[in-house]
Amino acid sequence: MDLFFHAQDITYKSPFGAVPAGTSIHFQVDLSKDGFCGQPQLLVCHHDQWDKPERIPLKLQSILPQVNRFGAVYTPEQPALLFYRFSCTQEGKTVDFYSDSDGKAVLQGGRWWQLTVYDPAYQTPDFVKGGLYYQIFPDRFCRGGAPKQNVPADRILHPDFSGLPEFRPNAEGNILNNDYFGGDLAGITEKIPYLQGLGVTCLYLNPIFEAHSNHRYNTADYKKIDPLLGTLSDFEHLCATAHEAGMSVILDGVFSHTGSDSVYFNREGRYGEHTGAFRDPQSPYRPWYQFEQYPTQYRSWWGIDTLPNVNEEEPSYLDFICGDDGVLEFWLRLGADGFRLDVADELPDCFLDAVRRRLKKHGARLLIGEVWEDASNKISYGQRRRYLLGSQLDGVMNYPLGSSILAFVRNGGGQELARTVWTLMENYPPQTVAVLMNSLSTHDIPRAITALAGEPFSGQDREWQAARHFLPPDRYQSGKKKLRLASLLQYFLPGVPCLYYGDEAGLSGYRDPFNRCPYPWGQEDPELLDWFRQLGALRRAFSSLLANGDYLPVLWNRDLFCFVRRQGNRTLLVAVNRGDEPCPLLLPQEPGRVLLGRADGGQLAAEEGAILLYES
Repeated sequence: MDLFFHAQDITYKSPFGAVPAGTSIHFQVDLSKDGFCGQPQLLVCHHDQWDKPERIPLKLQSILPQVNRFGAVYTPEQPALLFYRFSCTQEGKTVDFYSDSDGKAVLQGGRWWQLTVYDPAYQTPDFVKGGLYYQIFPDRFCRGGAPKQNVPADRILHPDFSGLPEFRPNAEGNILNNDYFGGDLAGITEKIPYLQGLGVTCLYLNPIFEAHSNHRYNTADYKKIDPLLGTLSDFEHLCATAHEAGMSVILDGVFSHTGSDSVYFNREGRYGEHTGAFRDPQSPYRPWYQFEQYPTQYRSWWGIDTLPNVNEEEPSYLDFICGDDGVLEFWLRLGADGFRLDVADELPDCFLDAVRRRLKKHGARLLIGEVWEDASNKISYGQRRRYLLGSQLDGVMNYPLGSSILAFVRNGGGQELARTVWTLMENYPPQTVAVLMNSLSTHDIPRAITALAGEPFSGQDREWQAARHFLPPDRYQSGKKKLRLASLLQYFLPGVPCLYYGDEAGLSGYRDPFNRCPYPWGQEDPELLDWFRQLGALRRAFSSLLANGDYLPVLWNRDLFCFVRRQGNRTLLVAVNRGDEPCPLLLPQEPGRVLLGRADGGQLAAEEGAILLYES
């Protein structure tokens, strides 16, 4: 006996993918006629109630030559993460059917299908849909304004805005991250016209709050700009200038921990002898932290003692961040349009709920979470998360897609990329998909050009990475060609591409800190820069289609990946050939206009990508 079901085919499940609560979902299965079977059933389980499945009988719908077709309608009433499978009996035995990796039914080795049910009121901001994120590591983008004054004595300022960051530990074996290139808010504001030319619609800034490291993920004061970056007035000016240019600004919120060198903890004594949780048992900040033996033993982020963890459920901390006079409100009033939440999987549900409520009091404000896996079914610290059911995040950093794009371009295997895209489309609400941050590079992973052309670096230390930071010419040219292909996919697959500063200029580098080098103003790769300007112009021209249009896979194999984005009478055919030989393309009968690349005579040249526009 065989059962056929395909979750990605609306013949068998309609509507496709995640649904709002209250939606009637039509299920159909085909059962072969080669053996008698009892009444087939649809079994639906809440994610934490595997032993209490809801059983829905599948009724005979039609008798076809080879199969009998059964169907049922299931209507989930509340937002929830659900899972389902099918079951029937044959000769007194129960036969269970699960999903294979492509959403088809199998008898063995499969898993439950997932059904994401979200709040019907769930909305995500329109201002990023169809646009382009641009991620900036503030110290390394542009040094603008007046010369730096009153640089703290424990900070080293590079004289020139170029070169490698310091990566070696000091005599005590500590990496201090105390060398700065002096990038600032004034420099970002100065480059707004440049960013417009790239098609940028949303600036994502790594931390700008006062902190005593160049990465600033060890917050010292949540309501101050780090002095090397500028002032609150500089931030207001940046936001105003960006808004006038049609850009939004989102900030990096680091709320799972603070710095030990902060006004709140003050282990180092920078903020006074008798202030902060470390030095004053009566400090109002002491309840934020979890001391195991006061004051020297406390919980810290991943065991790093300069990053003491906070208890986000502590009422005083929750109010400090999310209250009427809290940190979120402070920056929103100054002009911020949203936040990216650092290590969102380490923030409890009550905190994420409160963050969203505060942001949405200001209307369409964006909330992106750092989640490295499929965020729809993520389990962190033993708890299934509900990021995307409507009460928490708008979207996430889409690492699964970025990794799949890089793997396809580097090694081949279009099937895996197709599977990744379909899984995201199936598991995520469509309004989430529309704001996903699709990155190829970030401050946490190697630069895309290095990932595509560099030597494998797993397990290699910083000395090895430093010695190979600058790609040799042959590898660089290979990486540049591959980056063009990867970025074409990044810019036109569902979601919103996020361009990491300097990728468009040819910056290379392995992991931290080599992926955080200064932008090479005046030394950009002109061919790459022109390529990314073309991609940005196409996203502007087709922003509505890319925000709201359908995604349809066309063809994929080891070296070819081809798909369609369609809205109304406009269709974009996007094709990438990573192989060494031309690939034939099965093009529509009507002639299409080539917008980018070459697709001559139904052939896509080796190591080329192309976009064709069809209008009916």
